[in-house]
Amino acid sequence: MNIFSEILAELNRESRLRSIPHTPPDNLLDLSSNDYLSLGERWHEFTEEFNDRFPDAAFSSSASRLLSARQRHHEQLEDYLAQLYGRPALLFNSGYHANVGCVGALTLPSALFVCDKLIHASIVDGLRIAGSQFKRFPHNDIGRLRILLEKEATHHDLIVVVVESIYSMDGDMAPLRELVELKRSYPNLLLYVDEAHAFGVRGEKGLGLAEELGVLPDIDFLIGTFGKAAASAGAFVVTSHEGKDFLVNRARPFIFSTALPPVNAAWSHLMTEKITMMGEERKRLQRLSAHFRGEVERISGTPSASQSQIIPFLTGSPEKALALASRLREAGFIALAIRRPTVPPGGDRIRFSLGADMSPEIIEPLFITLEEAAHEI
Repeated sequence: MNIFSEILAELNRESRLRSIPHTPPDNLLDLSSNDYLSLGERWHEFTEEFNDRFPDAAFSSSASRLLSARQRHHEQLEDYLAQLYGRPALLFNSGYHANVGCVGALTLPSALFVCDKLIHASIVDGLRIAGSQFKRFPHNDIGRLRILLEKEATHHDLIVVVVESIYSMDGDMAPLRELVELKRSYPNLLLYVDEAHAFGVRGEKGLGLAEELGVLPDIDFLIGTFGKAAASAGAFVVTSHEGKDFLVNRARPFIFSTALPPVNAAWSHLMTEKITMMGEERKRLQRLSAHFRGEVERISGTPSASQSQIIPFLTGSPEKALALASRLREAGFIALAIRRPTVPPGGDRIRFSLGADMSPEIIEPLFITLEEAAHEI
């Protein structure tokens, strides 16, 4: 259809036309993956143990969780997560499903969502699909959030404050302790925290930033994903017993989606067990991230907002982001361009995602290319 062609042509003129990348050659170092603990690269190390422990894990659940007869492995994974977090957990098919489902379920007539401006698109979509009442506050601005709550809290039976613990584009962190303190002033306030980019890489057992900061019991709905550091697929929500029952009855993506295959739940179980014992890898990743961040700051001449393994290099335009990604690929590094609408206009960038098995020596040539290209592009 002509209308599709016109839209695609316009995206191409703006250097914003997307395409699915092909599998790269093995000699390139991938710095766009969310495989933060490098477990995805090491999957073959665990296949023998997996087959011994989960020989009966089927490849299809064949129905939703409310109808399936094949969900013993789902239940075992949820029980294991409940042991780790000290509260019940509920599986979803993806982080997108989890956020759309939870936001939709919590969209009650008397509810107001108060969201950080940089929350993930899946949460924004959940709000829009459900027709939620919501307001946004400037990123990580507790002062503005406090003003919003003072104005709105008495007009709603339920206030849901929504943040990410580690933000996917800038790699910075939410002020969870300050949010918990603020929550104590409002008995009708729930804290909703998406830990997608913190699960596996923060905290003593890798349970996320809330574990690291000692505020796990204060998070009412905690979202974690298996598709990043856990080298699997799917997601989970940690909440109260009542909250879990509520989601089972109200979260439409949970009710109306065929459940994850049991083999997937079993693999996530094994990977989560491995994660809890990877304290040294987490420390190594933090050291590497600090070194990488320092080099990016030196080359760009500006401080980085990042406090994690996600480190952006801003280019200011999609054309420059694409050109820089091409130069890096020629030098042996996969680091893809991030353009609007994923980021706001002018926020175009290369987003570097680091893995625990990377070494400073392997990455060092990247900084040479990055410095040369930054002055030429």
